[in-house]
Amino acid sequence: MARKVVITGLGATTPIGGDVPTMWANALIGVSGAHTLTADWVAKYDLPVHFAAKASTPATEILSRVEAKRLDPSSQFAVVAAREAWKDSGITEVDHDRLAVAFATGIGGVWTLLDAWDTLREKGPRRVLPMTVPMLMPNGAAAAVSLDLGARAGAHTPVSACASGTEALHLGLELIRSGKADVVMAGGAEAAIHPLPMASFSSMQALSRRNDDPEHASRPYDRDRDGFVMGEGAGALVLEAEEHALARGAHIYGELAGTSVTADAYHITAPDPEGLGATRALKAALFDARAQNTDVVHVNAHATSTPVGDKPEYTALKAALGSHVDNVAVSATKSQTGHLLGASGAVEAVMTVLAVYNRKAPATINLENQDPEIPLDIVTTARDLPAGDFVALSNSFGFGGHNAVIVIRNTN
Repeated sequence: MARKVVITGLGATTPIGGDVPTMWANALIGVSGAHTLTADWVAKYDLPVHFAAKASTPATEILSRVEAKRLDPSSQFAVVAAREAWKDSGITEVDHDRLAVAFATGIGGVWTLLDAWDTLREKGPRRVLPMTVPMLMPNGAAAAVSLDLGARAGAHTPVSACASGTEALHLGLELIRSGKADVVMAGGAEAAIHPLPMASFSSMQALSRRNDDPEHASRPYDRDRDGFVMGEGAGALVLEAEEHALARGAHIYGELAGTSVTADAYHITAPDPEGLGATRALKAALFDARAQNTDVVHVNAHATSTPVGDKPEYTALKAALGSHVDNVAVSATKSQTGHLLGASGAVEAVMTVLAVYNRKAPATINLENQDPEIPLDIVTTARDLPAGDFVALSNSFGFGGHNAVIVIRNTN
């Protein structure tokens, strides 16, 4: 029988909280992390969208000056979240040859890459920093976390757009189940509130244009949704083989009971309108967790607030859960945090673990006129989850047709 994998540590730095307790408290009361951007580049490039959900606590306020200088902002966020998760896990001794990292990103060191390009054009090659490549490479965050923890069982970097963070958890589960590691630091990080990604997402009409009302711009499942809000930050979870955690008397939040990854093979940006790939992912994750559809009481939905993205997720949930979907409490926390791209799945996994552990579903904000074609039971005010044994799902879907789903089972 496959080894059970449990969650023993949580970390996050997000637009609604620079640590897990703050983020969770704000998620329950429904706080928006979206605000008007004040950086000079917003006016310089005359961007059509000039708001986003920046991390509430800059990583440079937590890391030392020397540490921050050698890391791209995305890697800075990763180290901050991973350190919180590691401390929360209470691990004081570990076999470093049995400790692995699976830390994802969707874009990687975009700030480093494009700043270096500006430096090269304006000042010449001698002024390009020697650490530029280690800072811009997509595996920079995983490498930084691995170095920080002394993780020698592997440092992996899933890169699958907005499904990346959830895919990292899928990989972490497999590393422990296969016996290649006993402990895995899994998560995702992103720092892409930069003029180029902002301009590109705006050009494809993926971002909300509610410049006059940023806090109400992200409105998943609302009839008047018009795009997502760019976010930044990181989420991290310490995964452990159950026997390893029990042997050291660890505090256990819940079980990572199952995962799955599928691909639409349909379109580079648009989801399959029938949600076929997402449906397969949902069914496969439940099968992997040895769970029935009726065991599901809560879903943290991908729900980006785009006109074309939200409905296929409902279609998939309906296909996978059948009529039981009407009994499932659905939270769309991107309404608060914005869309953290490659970090979103990790942050939402932290939210899902806390929802299961505390038996409380976080709020979805800005739902004023629910789309009648998406008749889900949306949690608009934080809601208690039932007693007894159950599972919760967290979904992530990304450009390229990537689908990733995790299943969290309660252990308390």
